[in-house]
Amino acid sequence: MYSIKTEGMRFTDSKGRERIFNGVNVVDKSTYDEENSKFGFDMNENVLKDFASKGINLIRLGFTWNKMEPKPGKYNDAYIDSLAQIIDNCAKYGIYVFLDMHQDLYSPMCYGDGAPDWATLTDGIKPKKIWLVWADVYFLSRACHRAFDNFWNNEPVYGRGLQDRFADCWKYIISRLGDKEAVIGFDFFNEPFPGTDGGKAFRRLVAKGTADVLLTGKFGKAKFIKNAVSRDRVEKILGQVSFPLMRSVTGAADELVHRFDLEKYSPFLNRMGKAARQVNKDKILFMENGYYSNTSIPFSAPKISVDGIEDENQAFTPHGYDIMVDTPLYKFASAERAGGIFAEHKRSQERLGVPVVVGEWGGFGGSKDEMWLEHIVFLLNLFDSNKWSNTYWAFMEGFLQSPLMKVFVRPHPFAVNGVIESYAYDNEKKVFTLSFESMKKGESEIYVHTAPSRVTLDGEDAKYKTDGNIIVISTAKGAHNITVEF
Repeated sequence: MYSIKTEGMRFTDSKGRERIFNGVNVVDKSTYDEENSKFGFDMNENVLKDFASKGINLIRLGFTWNKMEPKPGKYNDAYIDSLAQIIDNCAKYGIYVFLDMHQDLYSPMCYGDGAPDWATLTDGIKPKKIWLVWADVYFLSRACHRAFDNFWNNEPVYGRGLQDRFADCWKYIISRLGDKEAVIGFDFFNEPFPGTDGGKAFRRLVAKGTADVLLTGKFGKAKFIKNAVSRDRVEKILGQVSFPLMRSVTGAADELVHRFDLEKYSPFLNRMGKAARQVNKDKILFMENGYYSNTSIPFSAPKISVDGIEDENQAFTPHGYDIMVDTPLYKFASAERAGGIFAEHKRSQERLGVPVVVGEWGGFGGSKDEMWLEHIVFLLNLFDSNKWSNTYWAFMEGFLQSPLMKVFVRPHPFAVNGVIESYAYDNEKKVFTLSFESMKKGESEIYVHTAPSRVTLDGEDAKYKTDGNIIVISTAKGAHNITVEF
């Protein structure tokens, strides 16, 4: 495998080619079990071979602090060994990996996943289970808020600050896994939540009228989320919620999120970056946006710095979902609203000047209803237009046999000999196009989901090699256009 680094707003490999990644999240949220230290999914070679055949060349490989450090300073080597085996098998099939320390709702003690119990400091506030939607704990649980506050404030536990212990854990993980050829980098903390200020942000959103405006529009307290609701009624209601209207509501929390990004999250990232660089000098440091920036609130943290100097090898890995995705009405997700969320992430990318892997996105939906696939096609086309790599949320049982594969598996560039100007796939015409500028003679690799009927280079039938589902085309220095017809 080729080593991967960042160069401006591009990923490049050791041959100088621009790289694009099309991938998926594989995240183990299970709690620590002394009797079973294996990764939560059976990522055997047959699964990975199937990934590669479907054009999946990147995995966001997630695990929790709970599984990694069940007791203070005692790391779970057997579990890390199981990750090492998965990563080594990924290398056999040309699949890259970036490591994700995952959390939702801070920890199992707060009815989520993430930190071990010993690192969940609630100051005596008893966690309560809240079950309207899964994220209610974020919005309403004082215990969850206090646990985050203590983490961001680096409160001591067993004589050492929580973030310091978290950094020590990352250093150990990186020392064990970071040098593996399939690993391209480290995603330090999934969807950081501001704690008490996160609860304040939610109350501001409610005060602005979130519940009535975003869920029921001008139709009043309709029985909106129920299985029997008609498509016509849902579309009428959602039609009232334009992106500008949604943004006018989320704007109520801008100031709180901005302050968290600068005062809490950015110093944390710098601490993690320093820890990572103490044991690994060259893999990519991935920066996520905070939880609330999944919903169009601007992300404000600067680039990661180590000892006051901006690190040269870092990337932005934003998340974004339409407001309907986390409800039974996921299939009514709005392209306009999702487009607005990712337009804000595009502005963050341009401010940071780094490449993007969209870390989480999707339509969810395990049903046979294929209406939601339109939303997936919209997002894939959007990512292509931005030259963004991505990892879909998320792999689970039946993923590779789901209706999603009808649109997720499609042509895209793997490695391009030069600088990409643009690429796109027309789902209706079944035509893939790629424009780029080569600095020297070399080979480009394009994934194709099925055998092409014609491949042209600069208007002429192209000579190309095949390697499984990859077509390889040689080009000289200069501007080029490749078209693949199916």
